[in-house]
Formats: sequence, structure tokens, C-alpha cells
Amino acid sequence: MTRIAYIVADPGIPVFGRKGASVHVQAIVRAARARGHEVHVFAASRGDDVPSDLAELPVSVEPVGSAPAERRERAQRTAAERLADAAVRWGPDVVYERLSLFSTAGARAAAGASARLIVEVNSPLVEEQARHRVLVDEEGALADVAATLAAADTVIAVSAPVAAWAVRRGADPARTRVVPNGVDPARFVPADPAAAPPTGRGEGRRPITVGFVGTLKPWHGTQTLVDALALARNAGADLTLRVVGDGPERRELSRRADAAGVPAVFTGSLAPEDVPKEYALMDIATAPYPAEADDYFSPLKVVEYLAAGVPVVASRVGQIPRLIDGCGVLVPPGDPAALATALSDLAADPERRTALATAGRARAVERHSWDGVLEASLAPSTSPAPAATRVAS
Repeated sequence: MTRIAYIVADPGIPVFGRKGASVHVQAIVRAARARGHEVHVFAASRGDDVPSDLAELPVSVEPVGSAPAERRERAQRTAAERLADAAVRWGPDVVYERLSLFSTAGARAAAGASARLIVEVNSPLVEEQARHRVLVDEEGALADVAATLAAADTVIAVSAPVAAWAVRRGADPARTRVVPNGVDPARFVPADPAAAPPTGRGEGRRPITVGFVGTLKPWHGTQTLVDALALARNAGADLTLRVVGDGPERRELSRRADAAGVPAVFTGSLAPEDVPKEYALMDIATAPYPAEADDYFSPLKVVEYLAAGVPVVASRVGQIPRLIDGCGVLVPPGDPAALATALSDLAADPERRTALATAGRARAVERHSWDGVLEASLAPSTSPAPAATRVAS
């Protein structure tokens, strides 16, 4: 049994939250515990949506609180130092840190406990913060990132662009791996096709439900999705929309769907443990990212769609072609007409939907389980890692 201190010093990522980052934290913890490891989480934010299977997970919290940007950044650094000290007192064999701004907690804890350090990198944090939010001490943020990456025994990046960024910022290429996000195939399972009425027009049949899961922000392309459904319905396709999630775009999406005559259900934000059952209500799942979407992301929703046995229609951006090639439908980003055609064609072809669903499920189980992600992450840097790609210098 290995004692793993999981550090997530980002105050915007609650351990028990509803965003994708929180789902990622919980998934790694589950995979580690399932392998018999002892896990203690050290975090800046705990959150309130505690899944029943993680109710006994020990979580130590050093809150940052709200303050103007400059003071908040200093508070983040102080909280990270305290998290590191708490982790050292616990005595881990491995420190696993989700790279966070203004944190060298992982490096401090690993050094203090003589433990191995694994650093997980999910985005080009410094540039992302400067572009989308507020970053005062950019020089300090870059220095903290460089120190953490240089100290890491293994760096785990969710995509090749993120791995390249990490190497530029101080990671050793020989110790850096690309390990995309995963899914728990036991939690996301295909629905029983006999449990729902058949689709298509006619008595006793129901419309095709097109689904989307995620935060409703502009870079997810949901307005294009609504426009595509309107075009498809005008051409005769019997489609409805189901949106699982919430965000600043919700009101406009609802207005847009009403104006276009697209029947739509918006569930609002759901706790992660309530999301899997939503896939049973979808016949087609979508990831309609626009052309300007960042290419470094590793979309959780797509691997969840695959595992749940829902055929996927998604934009040809970032890692998505690699994820669904041969088991999904790719469309040009930001093109409602192309998306409408793909949805209409798939809606009219139940045999193809079944074939894609079967292939997608097999792909998720074989290549994208969280257990496989953890195995690749924990493997020593001196040996080949399953499901991982090494990064050239």
C-alpha cells in the first residue's frame, strides 16, 4: 500500500465540486483507493457535493478567501505552503499535485517527506489566467511553475500541447508523459435499448434526443448546436435537445431554442454522481466546439459519452479526432449546417448509431479508464508507462 498525498491548491477547484476539474480529482482518488492505496487530499477548497463513496475521504483544507487579485495571489501562496507542511506531517510515500498557480506545495512536501513527486498539468496555467481572468504577479507565477516542474519525478500532461508547454516551462522531457483524461467504465454504462420506446416518426415512437453535457460558456459551441437542431428540424428531422449543465450562456440558449422552435430541456447543474443516468436519456451526444476553441484541452465529456455507449458527433478540434476516430462523427467546428447534416443522418440510421455506440464503449474501456490513467501516472519515469506517450525534447 502506498500513501499518496494529493495536493490541489487551486481555490477554484473544490474537491467535492461539480466542474470537470473536481470530477478529475475525485476520479484519480477513486482509482488510487481501488488499487488499495491510502489517499489524503490537501486542498484550498473542499466543496459540498460529497459522493457517498468518498464520504470518508480525509481532506485537509487551507482556505484562501476572497480578496483583490494581488492579495489573493499572496494568500494562495501562503495557503499552499501550509498545505505542504500538513502533507509532510502526514508522511506520504508519493506526493501527487495538480499544478496550481502560486503553489510549490508539491515540491516542498516531496522534499520534506523524502517522497516521489508526480505533477499533473491540465492547461498552460499562467497564460490561461492572464488571458481569461486577472494575473498580477506573472513573474512569480512563472517561477513557481518552473520550480514545481523542475522538482517533479514525473510530469503528467493531459495533451501533447500541454506537455510541450510544461517542457518549455521547466519540465524534463524524459520525465514528461501525455496521459489524456479518463472515465470510469463501471459508472458510465450503456443504457438498455429495450428500456425506451423506439425512435422515429410514427405511433409509439419518440423523437431523437441530442444531448450536451458541460458548463454553458461560449467556447463550448452550444449556440451552434441550437442553430444546427433548428436547421435539422426544418429539414424534417425529429430532434429534441437535452442540456446537462449550467453557466452564463443558459438564458441565451433557452431563448434561442424557443425562438427557433427547438424543444429543449435544461437540467441545470448536477452533482457528478447524478450525471451518468443522464446519458441513458440521450440518443446522440455532442461536443460542438468552435474553431477558436483552445487545442490543449482533454474533454471529459467525450470519453464519458463513449463509455456510456452514446454515439458522438463532435468538432474536429484539439484531441477530439484522436479520441473518436472510427467510433464517432467529426464535423467542421462552428458550422451549424454541417452539424445539422451529421445529426440528421445519424438520427435516420439506428444501425449506425448502434455500431458507433458499441465501438465507442470498447474504445473507452480499452484506452481511457481512470485506472489506466493512474497506472500510467504512477509508473516510474525510468520505465515505459502504459497508455502514455513520452515527449521529445
